[in-house]
Amino acid sequence: MAAPRDEQERLITLAEKAAVELEGAQPRQVLQWAKDEFGDNLCMTSSMADAVLSTLAGEVIPGIDVIFLDTGYHFAETVGTRDAVSATVPVNVLSVRPSQTVAEQDETYGPKLYERNPDLCCHLRKVRPLQASLSSYWAWMSGIRRDETPDRADMPIVSWDPKREMVKINPLACWTQDDVDAYVAEKGVLINPLMYDGFASIGCAPCTRRVAPGEDPRAGRWAGMNKTECGLHT
Repeated sequence: MAAPRDEQERLITLAEKAAVELEGAQPRQVLQWAKDEFGDNLCMTSSMADAVLSTLAGEVIPGIDVIFLDTGYHFAETVGTRDAVSATVPVNVLSVRPSQTVAEQDETYGPKLYERNPDLCCHLRKVRPLQASLSSYWAWMSGIRRDETPDRADMPIVSWDPKREMVKINPLACWTQDDVDAYVAEKGVLINPLMYDGFASIGCAPCTRRVAPGEDPRAGRWAGMNKTECGLHT
């Protein structure tokens, strides 16, 4: 369950202190800290573009809950990666779905909401379901990194998430793409097949395209729109 109100001040102070003390720390060190501090009150999320954080977490915190937001719009390869992670990595994958199916959303808001109002579509199919699923924990972890977008360049390794009133942890924050590639090669980490087919960042199928050589990795997300984030990390 979520942290009681009288615990939140302590958690805010804890997050502020950890942001300083863990700056520059390797992912396993961050994961061990998170395990020691939160135990069963800790979870992580995964988009299933790869299983890097899931594999690391499985080494340090076996059995940890991994929340996958099953939007109803995912590529078949993404769903397949989720199933492969669930079958081979020692974590507990939980598929979380929106309150409405795609057909029900189309009936309420009209078809292809992602084209007309992508922010609302992301809110309904990602942000709101994540908010509900995180309410059972005190802290959550994500696999985002500072080198992915300018908006993420200054993100702390540990912070207080005021929107969800819990601690947020980014164990991979300091890793570069080279660090990720080295870990993938060393451990044989599961990778979404789309990553080998021109997709540098993978989200919902209608809002994701391949990127050209030299193009920004996030250019394939919501192409042609003034949008770079789905709202989960902002």
